[in-house]
Amino acid sequence: MPKEARPGSGEQAKQLALSRLRQAILRGEMAPAQRLVENELAEQFGVTRASIRAALIDLEAQGLVERIRNRGSRVRVVTVEEAVAITECRMVLEGLCAAKAAVAASDEQLDELTGLGTAMSKAVADGEPMTYSDLNQDLHARIREFSGQATAVDLLERLNAQLVRHRFQLALRPGRPQRSLNEHLALIEAIRAREPQAAEAAARAHLASVIEALRD
Repeated sequence: MPKEARPGSGEQAKQLALSRLRQAILRGEMAPAQRLVENELAEQFGVTRASIRAALIDLEAQGLVERIRNRGSRVRVVTVEEAVAITECRMVLEGLCAAKAAVAASDEQLDELTGLGTAMSKAVADGEPMTYSDLNQDLHARIREFSGQATAVDLLERLNAQLVRHRFQLALRPGRPQRSLNEHLALIEAIRAREPQAAEAAARAHLASVIEALRD
């Protein structure tokens, strides 16, 4: 039986292009303000220009791409002011998820958070800021997941996607991982203690610190 060819057009092709483009932006492989040329992307992914164009429209709706009149598309530049505003929204939603997780998480899930805290401590001690940054994202993702608050999770995933460049910059700033680590350990401790108000306060305090760092 012949091997099935990868679809070059249609909804499946659009979803392929959308997934590849989104991951490239989130991983920092495509820089802010980088032009996104439909012909080149279509050839790269083996899909039609129409599929690329449809994917770019979806990415624009997600806040990752901006389409400039008569100039095509580029990776959206998120200013510091926008990053602060986004983080202010995250503060409310992450606080909600932390409070929910403190009540809803199983003992096994609490142990998973503790394990992440231990790994984060090791990454800081070993001077590995990008490893720490990845673990940081894992921790927040687990807390969101354990909260069971699906609406907040959807909103946060969209907001967080827009902050990728600023996340990388903060991770590499001298002294930032050490301060961030203490904030995360306090958050884990509050969730493990099953104290929703303390967990929410710890999440908000951490993101207030992120806002302070963004403004510096």
